[in-house]
Amino acid sequence: MADYKKPDYWQQKARKEGYPARSVYKLKEIDEKFGFFKTLSGSKGVKRVLDIGAAPGSWSLYTLRTFKKGFLAAVDLSPLSREFDRGLFDNDNFFFIQGDVTAADVRETLLLKGPYSIIISDAAPSTTGNNMVDSARSLNLAEIVIDFAEEALESGGSLAVKVFQGGGIDVVLKRLKTIFKTAKSYKPEACRGESVETYFIGLGKKG
Repeated sequence: MADYKKPDYWQQKARKEGYPARSVYKLKEIDEKFGFFKTLSGSKGVKRVLDIGAAPGSWSLYTLRTFKKGFLAAVDLSPLSREFDRGLFDNDNFFFIQGDVTAADVRETLLLKGPYSIIISDAAPSTTGNNMVDSARSLNLAEIVIDFAEEALESGGSLAVKVFQGGGIDVVLKRLKTIFKTAKSYKPEACRGESVETYFIGLGKKG
């Protein structure tokens, strides 16, 4: 079994560059490959991004540092790490709610902060070690994110959501293709080689 507790290249790099987790480089690859934040540059009005499953905060920090003129909302069951944010999480262009995105009051609060141009989610379920169970839980979580994206994303918006590979993954991707003009799976190089995680990318939400 791989030793996930031992810092690898990506984890060491993350801490040197001021991020609490290696996951930042997965978002960086997604952003660079699909132009997530580049598409918003030069847009009129305040564009909004939502980070679902934000803790410990690497994806939120990357977003705030890359997309400086927009607004970011974030949600997670756990609090964000304040080790590297240097006050970014205290600015008016950032809002964080600690809670369950499936809870009605949390969803309502997030909807009021939208609509969003981009929704990103690196959320993962509690794992059991049973690949079949973990995959099913991950796909269920991804479906929850997609459900919310259907409601909260503006027309033309984009989505990136993590899933564990397994049975049923094709069904979820097929659903994404009905919601977005372009939908595909993508596994960043920063994912651990033995990891079953991948990301579903949806571009250009249909009106």
